[in-house]
Amino acid sequence: MPNIPNHVAIIMDGNRRWASARRLETLLGHDRGAETLKMIAQNSVDAHINWLTVFAFSAENWTRPDYEVQGLMRLIIRFIKTQAQELLEANVRLRIIGRRDRFSDDLCVAMSDLEQQSSTNTGLNLTVALDYGGRQDISNAVTRIAEELESGMLTAAEINDDLLKSRMQTKILPPVDLLIRTGGEQRLSNFLLWDLSYAELFFSAKLWPDFSTTDFFAALDWFEQRQRRFGGGRYDDKHQLHAVVSD
Repeated sequence: MPNIPNHVAIIMDGNRRWASARRLETLLGHDRGAETLKMIAQNSVDAHINWLTVFAFSAENWTRPDYEVQGLMRLIIRFIKTQAQELLEANVRLRIIGRRDRFSDDLCVAMSDLEQQSSTNTGLNLTVALDYGGRQDISNAVTRIAEELESGMLTAAEINDDLLKSRMQTKILPPVDLLIRTGGEQRLSNFLLWDLSYAELFFSAKLWPDFSTTDFFAALDWFEQRQRRFGGGRYDDKHQLHAVVSD
């Protein structure tokens, strides 16, 4: 595949609907979704993708029922201590972005340990967004710059896109080339707003637990056909920017 995206981001949507359609407990949908994540991470390794970033828990998800939130926290800890170990063996470098002050001490320790264990891995860079919001990331970066201006650490002339990016939680991430959202919805949901500026958007009708290796490579094949202009070049109907909804 000659035109491989360097950075793929995924909004993993549809776990709850998948469980509801099968009259299963909501957490079983999230559990199945975790298995799908592990599979897609391995697919990314096989496709020689360098960066994969997934939206696992948004800042807005705290409004869900308490039993679901607490169950998700337990699931995340279990994923870190079990499934993630297979990714470490595949030379995957794991990072976690987002707030940590609202998580339990046990979860924070597990996240830090996982990042440390994978710190020398040189394969796929897998970044998991937990308690993350794109707007908050940008506004927090602006606040830091304002504080540095006030303290005299910065001058107004030094402020540019690169400086703002360097103050964001996503500072380590390259621009997203391909965004995949499952579950049939067509919106960004406050995910990686800065880094999605010129991303190609692929929307799949498949619920995340049903998203398969075939579906993933279909998205990569679609990306390969895209004519990326980054705001320049000739516009025509054949290559216009559009969303793809796959069944």
